[in-house]
Amino acid sequence: MTPPTVRSSAAHDAGKRGGPSTHAWTKRLLVLGIVLSALNLRPAITSLGALLEEVRDGLGMSGSVAGLLTSVPPLCFALFGVMAPRLARRFGPGAVVCAGMVAIATGLLIRPYAGGTAGFLAASALALMGIAVSNVLMPVIVKHWFPDRVGSMTGLYSMALALGTSLAAAVTVPLTDALGGNWQSGLALWAGLAVAAILPWLPFVRGRVSAPGTEPEREETQASASADPAREEAPRLRITRSRTAWALAVFFGLQATAAYITMGWMAQIFRDAGVPAGTAGLLLAVTMAMGIPLAFVIPRLATRLPHQGPIVLALGVCGLAGYAGLYLAPAAGAWAWALLLGVANCAFPLALTMVGMRARTGPGVAQLSAFAQSTGYLISIPGPLLVGVLYQHSGGWGLPIALMSALMIPQMVVGFLAGRDRTVEAEAGR
Repeated sequence: MTPPTVRSSAAHDAGKRGGPSTHAWTKRLLVLGIVLSALNLRPAITSLGALLEEVRDGLGMSGSVAGLLTSVPPLCFALFGVMAPRLARRFGPGAVVCAGMVAIATGLLIRPYAGGTAGFLAASALALMGIAVSNVLMPVIVKHWFPDRVGSMTGLYSMALALGTSLAAAVTVPLTDALGGNWQSGLALWAGLAVAAILPWLPFVRGRVSAPGTEPEREETQASASADPAREEAPRLRITRSRTAWALAVFFGLQATAAYITMGWMAQIFRDAGVPAGTAGLLLAVTMAMGIPLAFVIPRLATRLPHQGPIVLALGVCGLAGYAGLYLAPAAGAWAWALLLGVANCAFPLALTMVGMRARTGPGVAQLSAFAQSTGYLISIPGPLLVGVLYQHSGGWGLPIALMSALMIPQMVVGFLAGRDRTVEAEAGR
C-alpha cells in the first residue's frame, strides 16, 4: 500500500503539473468567467440607449451632443483595444480581463453621479476601456484554451453578450420606474453585474493556472508565459499587408456602425413614431435578444463552411429589409423590423468567429483581433454622431435611415471578401 505521504506528494505534483482534474476545474472556471464577462460588454451602452431622452434632459444635451455620446463607445474601443495585446503580454490575458471588469464596475457606478456632461463622458470612457480590452482578448482566450471548439465557445460567448445586451435594454426602464423614476439609479445598478464578473478571473491574475499541454514544473516564469496565449512569442506578421485583415477590419467597422446606431438610436426612432417608452425599450431588447440563439448557431455554422460569404449576404438582406420597414411604417410593423434588425446584428458574432478562423496561431489571432477591432471601431466612430446631426438638422429619421441602408452595401461586399478561406499568416508572414 502506498504511504499517505507519498500519495499526498503525488497529488501535489499532479496539481502542480496541471493534472486532468486541475484542468477540468480551470476550464469550468474559465467558461464561467467568459460568460459573466460577455454579459457585461454591452449593458453600459444599451442601458443608456433606453434612457437616452431622460439623460439628455437631465444633462441638458443637444441632439448633436447626444450623437457624440453614442459615438464614444467605438472611439474608446478603437483607442484602448489596440493596447490589449501589449497589456496581455506583460500581465497575462486573465489579469487584463479582470482589470477590465473592475473598470466597467467603477465607471458604471460613478457616471450617473459624476455631474455634468463632461463627467458623464469621462466615467463612461472608463467603463468602455474595460470593455475594449475584453473585446479584443476574448477571441484570443477562446483560441488558446479551446482550439478544437472555437465555433461553439465563440457562440457561447456571443450568446451571453447578446443576453446582456437585450437584458439591459428590456429591464432598464422598468427598473428605473421601480426606483422612483430616477435615471441615475437606473444606470448605476448595472455596476453590480460587473462586480460579479471580477471573481472568476482572480485565479488567473498571477498566472496561477496553466493551459493544457504546458509544463509548469520547469520554472515559474516559464510556466506563467506558457499559460497565457498573448505571452507567446508573436509571429513576424506585417498585418497591414494582409488583404483579408483589411477586409475583416472594414467589415467589423461597418457592422459596429450599424450596431451602435441601433443601440443608441432605435428606441428613440420608435418613441418619435408614437411608441411608448417602455415598449420602445422592449423592442430594442427584442433586437438584441435575437442574438441569443443566433449567436450560438451562426458561429457553429460558419466554422463548418469553407466560405462565410453567404452568411454575410443573408444577414445584410435582413438589415436592408429592416431599415426599409423603419422608413415606411416604423410603428405599424415595429416588431417585424426589430426582429429583422436583430438578425442583421448577428454580423458581430460572425466577425468574431472569422477572427479566429483567419489566423492559425494564438499570437496571430491576438494581432488580427487587435487590428480588426481597433481599426473597425475607428471606422465606426462617425456613424452614430452623423445620425444625431442628420436627425437634428432634418427634423426626422428619413436621412439617418437612408444612411444606415447605404452603409449596408459595402458591409456585405467586404464581409464576403473576409469570408474567403485564407489566413493572415499566409498573406502577411515574412
